[in-house]
Amino acid sequence: MKTTVIALLFFLAGASGVAAAKTPGELEVGDLLREAQLQGLSGPSRQLSEFRGMPLLINVWASWCGPCREEMGSLERLSRRYGGKRFQVIGISTDDYVEPAKAALRASRITFSNFIDRRLVMENMLGADRIPLTLLVDAQGRVLGKFYGAKDWDSPEAIELIGRTLRTKL
Repeated sequence: MKTTVIALLFFLAGASGVAAAKTPGELEVGDLLREAQLQGLSGPSRQLSEFRGMPLLINVWASWCGPCREEMGSLERLSRRYGGKRFQVIGISTDDYVEPAKAALRASRITFSNFIDRRLVMENMLGADRIPLTLLVDAQGRVLGKFYGAKDWDSPEAIELIGRTLRTKL
């Protein structure tokens, strides 16, 4: 019971109680991701559809965003523990320039795939009107959860939330 309450509080902390304007073309929970070209930041460019077949955690961030950089370590630990086994972790930088984003990845020692969204395609599609934003997506590309604000993504509560949302045992 205590774990469920903690997980619920964790979830509610990421949900906004205030109605906010949507970004252009924003997907809702339950919608399927549309195709998009992802410009490589820490590796090659890819199509978003190439990630289908395995659940996905997408983190939207920027180098200038303190809370984004604070949660990077927990995302890296989560990726090292589960990435590629139960789900894939990717990052989408909203930086205007490649070099600050690459510098942030180097400073945080991030090894999971990251892409840059200078044309705002992913930012608008995912609803990143404020960051950090983390989405949980099923293997078919359906958005199952959107979480705004920095989180400790490798905490027991977060891992329970991810496992429950993605319907996988972690």
